[in-house]
Amino acid sequence: MIYLKLFLTFLKVGLFAFGGGYAAVPLIRETMTAHNWFEDEQLMELIAVSESTPGPIMVNLATYIGAKHGGVLGAAVATAAVVLPAFTIILLLMKVMKNALKNEGIKAAVDGIKPAIVGIILATGIFMAAGNIFAFTPGDAAVFDLKAFVLTAVFALIYFGSRKVVKNGISPIVLILLSGAVGVVLYGI
Repeated sequence: MIYLKLFLTFLKVGLFAFGGGYAAVPLIRETMTAHNWFEDEQLMELIAVSESTPGPIMVNLATYIGAKHGGVLGAAVATAAVVLPAFTIILLLMKVMKNALKNEGIKAAVDGIKPAIVGIILATGIFMAAGNIFAFTPGDAAVFDLKAFVLTAVFALIYFGSRKVVKNGISPIVLILLSGAVGVVLYGI
């Protein structure tokens, strides 16, 4: 039963997660809380781990959640389900895309979708930042985490500031490793 639930859940995520992994986070969050699989704080940790590991975030999340609830087979089922819609759609689009992009109606639809995707990704970023800066206690009281706020601000400044100094900015890999090391020092020791 869990395998069918994993398959249908991640098939839904794969079908409706337009705009990439970050745009899928609200949908993943909604489905995880609907099934009582993870709390928001646990999901934020999963997102951080999924972002820090190689591969698309949505696939990493599906694999981890599938493994957590169904073992190795659950991981395989969830991963296959989340990539199946995109794989199928890309194969179909390859057949029709050559001529379709010449159509003004399709161009207009794609131009209309872009701002919605940017809005979804921005909302996800704000949600993740707020979840990082405000810890919620069991009574749902928000507690401001000054260390998390300062770290978020510092790493944002480093990221955006480095883009002004160096053409491509600081490598995301370096930033992830640096933030992990700082997290160990500030939160782990």
